[in-house]
Amino acid sequence: MTPSVTAPHGAPGRTRARGPRGGFDRTSMLVVFVGAPLALYLAFVIWPMLQATVYSFTDWSGFSSTFSFLGIENYVKLFADESFLIAIRNNLIILLALPVLSLTIGLALAVMVSVAGSSRGGVRGVRGSGFYRVVAFFPAVIPSIIIGIIFAQVYDPNNGILNGALTRIGLEQFHSFAWLGEASTAMAATIAAMVWATSGFYMVLFIAAIRGIDTELFEAARLDGAGRARITWSIVLPGIAGNVKTSYVYAGIAALDSFVFLQAFNPSGGPQRSTLGITQEIYSTAFQDGQFGLACAMGIVLTLITFAFVGLVTRTGKRDKQ
Repeated sequence: MTPSVTAPHGAPGRTRARGPRGGFDRTSMLVVFVGAPLALYLAFVIWPMLQATVYSFTDWSGFSSTFSFLGIENYVKLFADESFLIAIRNNLIILLALPVLSLTIGLALAVMVSVAGSSRGGVRGVRGSGFYRVVAFFPAVIPSIIIGIIFAQVYDPNNGILNGALTRIGLEQFHSFAWLGEASTAMAATIAAMVWATSGFYMVLFIAAIRGIDTELFEAARLDGAGRARITWSIVLPGIAGNVKTSYVYAGIAALDSFVFLQAFNPSGGPQRSTLGITQEIYSTAFQDGQFGLACAMGIVLTLITFAFVGLVTRTGKRDKQ
């Protein structure tokens, strides 16, 4: 039984509960569950970001204790560097394509296994939906570098399964075709592998969101004679709009930080630098050229692009609500 303190004689009859001995009071709870995570965030996120910002204005080599301040010289150099501008263009292409394709496929799969079943009875997914969930989610549990290695073999000009399948159905022009060695197809092939790797993850997120919708809405729609397409359009999509928006932000950040796939397929940036990414430029500038100050400037530019993307998506969502 929790002990209490009784008010003095003549005072209002209120009691103040004491916490059990050895327990957490409010201050302790704030310190443990707010202060500690905040301290870790400041130490491992904010402080390194501030350091990178300072180094971006220097000529620090990364391996010396001395450096000189250059002002905005690194940033001026970046936007006069054709290679870095190409990397920005390539990342923007991935940013435009990857979230749309991954989320569209993930949403289609989620609808299929949740509401696309028989038109009779209650709303349910197609038969064997559990199996489809496992198969579709399987790529999400494979490390990205392994997926990169697998698809590098799939795209192999001489022994790859893709060229073999295409030539078997009569498309002889794809015999020994270098998907990752042609500037016209290298980026598309890279994005295709990334879509395959990420769609299942978003499918699971959308399935969880769909199951959070009130089942009475589905039952009422079915009683009114609504079909699966109508239920998807009028109930499912509005019901998970917030989840789709959040997933779009997450997919966009992943698209901007696509180092593993780009490096696995074309470490040198691909033919005519068609798959060169900002993160690859940061890696080569810092660890191969020894220009950590310039690499930090690249990282700051990438951070600003990411913030701009998140802000644009968030602002667009607010306008839609209005």
